[in-house]
Amino acid sequence: MEFDCVVIGAGLAGLVATAEIADAGKKVLLLDQEPESSFGGQAWWSFGGLFLVNSPEQRRLGIKDSKELAWQDWMGTAGFDREDDEDYWGRKWAEAYVDFASGEKREWLHEMGVRFFPVVGWAERGGYLAEGHGNSVPRFHIVWGTGPGIVAPFERRVRAHMKNGIVVYKPRHRVDKFINSNGTVLGVGGSILEPSDVARGEESSRVVIGQFEYRAQVVVVTSGGIGGNHDLIRKNWPSRLGSPPRRMITGVPAHVDGRMLAITEEVGGRIVNRDRMWHYTEGIKNWNPVWDKHGIRILPGPSSLWVDARGQRFSAPNFPGFDTLGTLEAIQKTGYDYSWFILTQKIIEREFALSGSEQNPDLTGKSIKKVLSRVLPGAPGPVQAFMDKGEDFIIADNLAELVSGMNKLTGENLIKIAEIEKLIKARDREIDNKFTKDLQITALRGARHYIGDKLIRVAKPHKFLDPKNGPLIAVRLNILSRKTLGGLQTDLSGRVLNSFGEPVPGLYAAGEVSGFGGGGIHGYRALEGTFVGGCLFTGRVAGRAIANELN
Repeated sequence: MEFDCVVIGAGLAGLVATAEIADAGKKVLLLDQEPESSFGGQAWWSFGGLFLVNSPEQRRLGIKDSKELAWQDWMGTAGFDREDDEDYWGRKWAEAYVDFASGEKREWLHEMGVRFFPVVGWAERGGYLAEGHGNSVPRFHIVWGTGPGIVAPFERRVRAHMKNGIVVYKPRHRVDKFINSNGTVLGVGGSILEPSDVARGEESSRVVIGQFEYRAQVVVVTSGGIGGNHDLIRKNWPSRLGSPPRRMITGVPAHVDGRMLAITEEVGGRIVNRDRMWHYTEGIKNWNPVWDKHGIRILPGPSSLWVDARGQRFSAPNFPGFDTLGTLEAIQKTGYDYSWFILTQKIIEREFALSGSEQNPDLTGKSIKKVLSRVLPGAPGPVQAFMDKGEDFIIADNLAELVSGMNKLTGENLIKIAEIEKLIKARDREIDNKFTKDLQITALRGARHYIGDKLIRVAKPHKFLDPKNGPLIAVRLNILSRKTLGGLQTDLSGRVLNSFGEPVPGLYAAGEVSGFGGGGIHGYRALEGTFVGGCLFTGRVAGRAIANELN
């Protein structure tokens, strides 16, 4: 055969697997339906957050973390309840991943030149009991260089192998089928799409100009999830999260369409946990979109007041940054597919960050000077751009103007000034003492005991209606499609399994298409920093297993 292995998808998991296989001297064909401008896939667009346990960055900030605590948090978050079947391999992958995140993950990346921002973020704070959902401590390590910074070392390795002929990369090659005989995968076939010069993330043509077939001893699927396919999201939407949103914005490019899942299923690959997915509740429409319905996620601190479409405050612990899917369920059960943050200028200056490499030019560009400018008065530049140009932002000098703007934006006149005023005044009265019965205020005061939050992430508690803290700001929050938590069931080598739990000969999978490992490493919920990390880990495991198999 001309190739030892075919890798389908040039995202992060595909690049990692390709690099590992090629490092072993095996010849790899790397196929992707998108043009070369999209090399690196979704990971390039990411904030570059990675879940690490007991890292030097944590220890320098006084954070006491351990593998045991991380596993406690993972299990309380995942809620595995299909352990005899669909969750069997997902749990095993979870154990292996927590070991990896607690062990060699950081050193492995560090040796390739990956560095981290010194302040560790605290995502998915939970707000339940010790054994419930959430991170007990900050674990969200931001790669210096964000998404491009984590893609770069693997892109370098793959391109070096492209130069020496061990890797052959063919963009605009869309896989439509597997070549198989008697249940064994022997290669792939598909369509050659017309050349495209669209920029990264822009939707490319699907005009077919030819066909191809390639054979190899092994094929690995690294094609991503379904986040760009709203129809498939709605089809798989679980009733526990309420009705599917009628209106969503999109956090990934259009090519994240999930098509390889069905194609792999046709040759016996088993898809599990279809009903598990991860969509953000704090989405805002991009004023400068790259793809259709392009949305950006706000990475909020804990101080904004979160209310539903009618202006009713969500119950504890549905506070900003505490429980993504818990709040998604609460929003969907209101009968509306949007909600609101109400906050002040002081809060937006300290607490608002935007997810994505392109929304963080200081971190992405590795500019210490620009990062330090975040402590200066005023909102960060990308946030200010949304305040100035984004349709979801209302800024007002008083509450009456704010409520009027909110109602005008939606056209539904659901927000009542008297009710909002009563709600905010009640909240503001709780600021008068250092103690309170309001659990959100208790939580944000507690957050400021962590030096990272106090320095750059959590505003000092203050009254919303005090003019010196204004102006007042309201942000309409949309449901933002993002990640697939279920997928192809794989064993701990990355081999795709069939409905009998047996490996499909010649077929592997890694990354989001495999539920980040085993068909669902996260269970029902994620701790964050585990999506990019899951692509790294599964690509590495599958790549090394394939290299061993081919020897």
